[in-house]
Amino acid sequence: MTTNTSLRLRDLKSEYQKLWNRCEIKTEKLAPTQDTVAIIRTNRGRYEALQHKLNVPWYFIAVIHNMESSLKFTRHLHNGDSLKKRTYNEPAGRPIAAPINGWGAGYTWEESAIDALVLHEFDQVKDWSLAAQLWQIEKYNGFGYRLYHPEVLNPYLWSATNLYSRGKYTSDGDWDDDAVSDQVGVAALLKILLKVENLQISLM
Repeated sequence: MTTNTSLRLRDLKSEYQKLWNRCEIKTEKLAPTQDTVAIIRTNRGRYEALQHKLNVPWYFIAVIHNMESSLKFTRHLHNGDSLKKRTYNEPAGRPIAAPINGWGAGYTWEESAIDALVLHEFDQVKDWSLAAQLWQIEKYNGFGYRLYHPEVLNPYLWSATNLYSRGKYTSDGDWDDDAVSDQVGVAALLKILLKVENLQISLM
């Protein structure tokens, strides 16, 4: 259960550390988590290209891509809307600039992804410790769980793990106590991805 009402990273780092240490992937969710990680790894080059441009870790971009767009490169990283036009869901009207190749071609995934990452100022982040990344990702998704339903850990992060069972927003502002997220959350993905890629990241 989330008990800290502060939204500041410095106040929440130890909480994320404890949650990460307690977090275990549910047995029945292990295979789908591994399958998702396998797809992420095949597209590592595209994520790394953005890392080189913006200094944002490739795996951080990848897990957001999964949560927002189910790893589809035909969708905006902002929210999963089609790349054929600007976003119409929140945040609407992104990217502001027209597509480089014209509206007939729509946006490339890279154009849109760069806009989304810069919009959230990820290119300005200095602290890429694991706890800070979990905070950044929860901030990206929104602090609604923490503020209004602290009895439920945000499934965007913790779905498919022992830290989440039920309760979710079914749409913006619409809460359902009995709804269950069927997504594989960010923490489960990172648990496997960091291990198979042998990535050494400071937790704090």
